[in-house]
Amino acid sequence: MARIPAYRQMYTSLKKDIQEGRYMPGSFLPTESEMEAIYGVSRTTVRRAISMLTNEGYLSVTQGRGTEVKDVSTSQHLNKITSFTETLRRRGYQVTTQGFALEKIPVPDLVREALSLREGDLVYHVQRVQCADGKPVCEMEDYLAANLIPNFTLKESDCVSVYACLEHEYGIRLTDAVEHISAVGASFTQSQILRIPMGAPLLHSRRIASTERGALVYSSLYVDAERYEYEIYQVGRA
Repeated sequence: MARIPAYRQMYTSLKKDIQEGRYMPGSFLPTESEMEAIYGVSRTTVRRAISMLTNEGYLSVTQGRGTEVKDVSTSQHLNKITSFTETLRRRGYQVTTQGFALEKIPVPDLVREALSLREGDLVYHVQRVQCADGKPVCEMEDYLAANLIPNFTLKESDCVSVYACLEHEYGIRLTDAVEHISAVGASFTQSQILRIPMGAPLLHSRRIASTERGALVYSSLYVDAERYEYEIYQVGRA
């Protein structure tokens, strides 16, 4: 049987230590010389294992500061219609809303096309900032087709999850969704809202969620890429 290379063994061991909380998000790993002693390997092996985990998003190496452990615990599965909020809650975060606005407006052009509406049709526009354990991580906007839910109301205390509100308060079940994800740099306003540097990486998610009666919700999310990831489960070949 082929022997597992030392760097692969250390990579597996260190990854397990991170996942099990021995090294917490936001903390820094011991120095390279200390890691050599802890794992009983050479400096070359340490650097290779750290490089692999850096490429996977578990670590971030900064000159003069060291190797920081990143938070990759918030993974959203893309094979189910799961909201950003529901994902955070399932990972053990306390989710709160910072800032909230709800208004009924004429549908913007981009949303009109996405929801197959006509010019002049009305939508409910929900804006909010979601926080995980008190830290802002996502700037969110939802547009709901008013013709499919004419008496929609939402209090700030109930607005943490629009999907949950639709299910529990209105008996509306989403059947399918189409999502587009891209990478962007944080604008000045986003950097202030999310408390991150201007230009920091964000994940921009644009999703159209539908019911059996048609497209109901168009969502636009800007998520702090340092604290969130998507997980895709794939089966078979196209």
